[in-house]
Amino acid sequence: MLRNLDIATLRTFITVVETAGVTRTANKLHLTQSAVSMQLKRLEDVFGASLVKRNASGMYATAEGEQLLSYARKLVSLNDETVTRLLQHEEGGEIRFGVPQDIVEPHIPGILKQFVQTYPHASVRLFCKHSANLLERFNAGKLDVHYYDRAQLRRGL
Repeated sequence: MLRNLDIATLRTFITVVETAGVTRTANKLHLTQSAVSMQLKRLEDVFGASLVKRNASGMYATAEGEQLLSYARKLVSLNDETVTRLLQHEEGGEIRFGVPQDIVEPHIPGILKQFVQTYPHASVRLFCKHSANLLERFNAGKLDVHYYDRAQLRRGL
């Protein structure tokens, strides 16, 4: 039976081995000691093997733990790379925003200011046109976002 590994649990396991202790891991990852212990127990239950041992100098990976450690580092690294790249992509680029001319003031400047503060690497192209024209452009893929007044559209304006 296939099982899914939890990235946070793998990160905890890696940190336990790297810091040689539950307390140091808990402090570093902002977890409780019992949360760290429970995550280790869950991993050991998944693999049916002891993954860490304790000696006078702290905790270390068992042979099975060393094998998992290699994969865990790759998985956590790939996770972090994926999240970083997708978020960078999300934060940048250009957005085409359509707004009817009659509602630009006073609402849109505040909205755009907040957008720029949230996504400082993005650029915004603002198109001010009639609602029906904006909807047409949006449906044709020429706008990413558009604001329209449904009442105006129902009246055919």
